[in-house]
Amino acid sequence: MTGKIAFQGELGAYGHQACADARPDYTPLPCVTFHDTMAAVREGRADLGMVAVENSIYGRVADVHSLLPESGLHIVDEAFVRVHVNLLGVKGATLDQVREAHGHVVILPQCSKFLHSHAIKGVISSDNARAAREIAERGDPAQAALASEMAAQIYGLDVLARHIEDRPDNTTRFLIMARAADFTRRGDHGMMTSFLFRVRNIPAALYKAMGGFATNSVNMVKLESYMVDGSFTATQFFAEIEGHPEDPNVALALEELRYFTSYLRILGTYPADPLRR
Repeated sequence: MTGKIAFQGELGAYGHQACADARPDYTPLPCVTFHDTMAAVREGRADLGMVAVENSIYGRVADVHSLLPESGLHIVDEAFVRVHVNLLGVKGATLDQVREAHGHVVILPQCSKFLHSHAIKGVISSDNARAAREIAERGDPAQAALASEMAAQIYGLDVLARHIEDRPDNTTRFLIMARAADFTRRGDHGMMTSFLFRVRNIPAALYKAMGGFATNSVNMVKLESYMVDGSFTATQFFAEIEGHPEDPNVALALEELRYFTSYLRILGTYPADPLRR
């Protein structure tokens, strides 16, 4: 094994699946929260951290973007994981016996059509893999979990229904975090750069700051804003662009951005996941 990779959730969680897919030679280290996941890397208990940031249906994962600046870590890769939701029951249970399905608040809306059509009540759990473990412990055929097939294997459950998600393109994006930045050019599908910035308190500062990316033909794929320390006057932006900071057009765009910002921090430069295309 190369080292350890931390993820949020219990063994069998989709974060665990992401680790197995993207870094199969690393030993997975389950953590209770995203904060714990990043702390495990920062403190040296893990070499890498796998952090979910957004889902193609649900949207961005709450709190993660506010944790990134304080983590002291760097983004070194991204991983797109196709999320297959499965209904898991105790050994010998049948689909028509199930009355309740337990899953994380994010996953319940992703399979609402299936649950409704089978008159199954969705019950919120703190973690999908935990739900699977608890269902195995209860041994009640009327109770099921919404989780991965990996969770079924780990906790000895039957897959009562496979791939019950409402959308066939249900995908979660993860960022892989490390203590040290990696600015080398790598991968076969281009580079991505993620950064944070705050605009100066001048008229049209955001408009002017974004102008450099347009005039230099830099494709910005994400721009999100959120308050800083609960203030209505201080807004921080999280942005992602295609390209490497040393690309001439990217360098020019970032130089112009710096002129209109009071704070700019590169969070990481990493290869684009092939599923991004």
